[in-house]
This record gives sequence, structure tokens and C-alpha cells, in this order.
Amino acid sequence: MKKIIAIEEICMFLLAVFAFSKLSFQWWVFPALLLVPDLSMLGYLAGSKVGAWCYNLFHHKAIAILTFLIGFYYKVPALQLSGIILFAHSSMDRALGYGLKYSDAFNHTHLGLIGKNK
Repeated sequence: MKKIIAIEEICMFLLAVFAFSKLSFQWWVFPALLLVPDLSMLGYLAGSKVGAWCYNLFHHKAIAILTFLIGFYYKVPALQLSGIILFAHSSMDRALGYGLKYSDAFNHTHLGLIGKNK
């Protein structure tokens, strides 16, 4: 099952790359911004509940899609880019086995436990 999920997420990542290609930004912008959503992990400095909430906000695909659609509707390329980056990053994370976080521990995700202490 993990391989099927990884393949599906890789396809969604490629969809994000395709969507990015339709914007007018230079290509270096995509890899430069791809890891920015991980800054949401700074929320863990305030505890696991706040950390999980912040992390999940920036790694939830519905938020990514909504951000893109608002940017598309109002013709705001920066919002379109933000939505694509959020979507691509979340897809990349899930392809690697990292999921949305439960509030009890950073390594407890909706895809199972991650890290050395599985």
C-alpha cells in the first residue's frame, strides 16, 4: 500500500510541476520555495499541539488547493504560486512517508510513525 500511495503522490507532485510551468515565474523559483512550508515546524517550539496545528495547516492539500483557486479567481500569481508550492511540498512529503501530524508527538502521522523510534 505504501508504494501505491507514493506513486499517487509522485503523480500529484508532477501535476504541481505542470501547473507551475503555466505561471510566468522563472524555474529556479520552484526549487527555491519547495521547502518553505517546513518552516511551519517552528510551531513545535510552542508545544506539540501548536506545532501539529501549524504543520498541518501548511501541509493540508485542501488549503493548498483553496489558496491556488483564490489566486486563480482573483488573478493573483503570488497566491497561485503559493498554492502550487504547498501542494507540491505536501505531495513530496507524503511520497516520502511523512503525513499530517497528530498532536501527541511529531513522529506520529496519519501515515504511521516516522523516524528512528518507530
